[in-house]
Amino acid sequence: MMFWPLVGELALTLDQFLFSSDAAEELKQGIAKKNHELVFLYEKNLVDEIWKESRPEPPKKPIRVHELKYAGADVASKLSSLRSELVAAGSSAIVISMLDEVAWLLNLRGSDVPHSPVMYAYLIVEIDKAKLFVDTSKVGTEVLDHLENAGIELRPYDSILSEVESLAAKGAKVWLDASSVNAAIVHTYNTACEKYYESLESKRKSKTKAYDDSNGWSEGPTGMYRVSPVSLAKALKNDAELEGMRSCHLRDAAALAQFWVWIEEQINKNVKLTEVEAAEKLLEFRSRQPGFLDTSFDTISGSGANGAIIHYKPEPDSCSVVNEKKLFLLDSGAQYVDGTTDITRTVHFGEPSPRQKDCFTRVLQGHIALDQAVFPENTPGFVLDAFARSFLWKIGLDYRHGTGHGVGAALNVHEGPQSISFRFGNTTSLQSGMIVSNEPGYYEDHAFGIRIENLLVVKEVDTPNRFGGIGYLGFEKLTYVPIQAKLIDLSLLSGAEFDWLNDYHSQVWDKVSPLLDGPASQWLWNNTRPLVKQ
Repeated sequence: MMFWPLVGELALTLDQFLFSSDAAEELKQGIAKKNHELVFLYEKNLVDEIWKESRPEPPKKPIRVHELKYAGADVASKLSSLRSELVAAGSSAIVISMLDEVAWLLNLRGSDVPHSPVMYAYLIVEIDKAKLFVDTSKVGTEVLDHLENAGIELRPYDSILSEVESLAAKGAKVWLDASSVNAAIVHTYNTACEKYYESLESKRKSKTKAYDDSNGWSEGPTGMYRVSPVSLAKALKNDAELEGMRSCHLRDAAALAQFWVWIEEQINKNVKLTEVEAAEKLLEFRSRQPGFLDTSFDTISGSGANGAIIHYKPEPDSCSVVNEKKLFLLDSGAQYVDGTTDITRTVHFGEPSPRQKDCFTRVLQGHIALDQAVFPENTPGFVLDAFARSFLWKIGLDYRHGTGHGVGAALNVHEGPQSISFRFGNTTSLQSGMIVSNEPGYYEDHAFGIRIENLLVVKEVDTPNRFGGIGYLGFEKLTYVPIQAKLIDLSLLSGAEFDWLNDYHSQVWDKVSPLLDGPASQWLWNNTRPLVKQ
């Protein structure tokens, strides 16, 4: 975006490729209220004109095939399902621009975006064909064969707009998700539609047969603006995807156990350890695990007051030290060839204060309440949000973020359409096969932060009754890493919460210990022993 003054007002220029159609329209309406104008850039980005040759080259790393044993469904079956939805909606084509949707639909993965295994691309799927718009220099022989077998045609990345124009010119009814498709594509399609109807009107005046006097134009291009059907399909994980997620979480847990052994040894030796050094060491342990590819986001390694900064990223020249005097919040995740992880644990290497224990225990109680929730089908995530907050609410505390986000299978660590949040706008129901995070927290400004995060799979639950004739749902845990006992005020836990914690730690030992030996195995044993209520 760029600003320049006009007489008595301000103009804002907008590169249509960088904003979704909805975002551009919202911005246009917002600045119009202040008597300002939004000017769309159609051919040149003014920043690029200044940047010129110094602009970095786009990513060139090769695209890879996401194997069927991890994907669980081939491209042909995914395209068949999508085309069935197009036909049902009366649409003849769809433009897909969300990178994770393109990657999921075509069983491809890339490395163009840090932490997310996606590639820059567009995809147009029609009833009888599909075209992938991508930098072809990143497409090797294996990927090319994979795409040809699926009936996918390759096109240059920057030819997307001319293809959109062609769709309108031949009268295609195009499905467009205005919340994700960029403004350039929507503008190009709408302009091409206008040209189509202008031409048709001209022919009508010439009394051609293209016009039906009784019904007006019988056929013509029309934009169908609705949420992409790929978003929900991708969120409903199949058996192979779930198995990959289960497997990579156990390997990830083994890496974390090795890390916690190491960091406790450093603290006990009074080694000066920074937040950045802790994050780098965790990456080292993870990178030794089979199938490791990358971190799934920048590690949040927050000691003391920095833990209260929800999306904190430590920097080498300004980060704090990790020691026995402060709470340490570690929110991290990894990308593996078979899945994606995201986990937060909060620990204290010395003696936590009563205040810290009280807050931690209430966060834990909320975490347990959500984990154990059973709810009817068609329940949106916001309905469950209060489960995780209620124990904090009882003493007048809360946290300023959502409780859970969707997670991709060997894809983006944040995905929709589902979420668990206090924001009522997302009415997407939680459905069997979806993956969500369970991450309540509490943050005391300038003092400390607490968060406990596991990933969960929505599953069907066998209840003794089925009120209303509908099914009920609950959760299966994916994350198996100990929750530090010394931070828990045992007097606050109910008997059921005690049982949950001991059962969870028993499962952690059973599932993760086969992957460990030596000090890490001993650490896991020490931190999964049953707690006894005093």
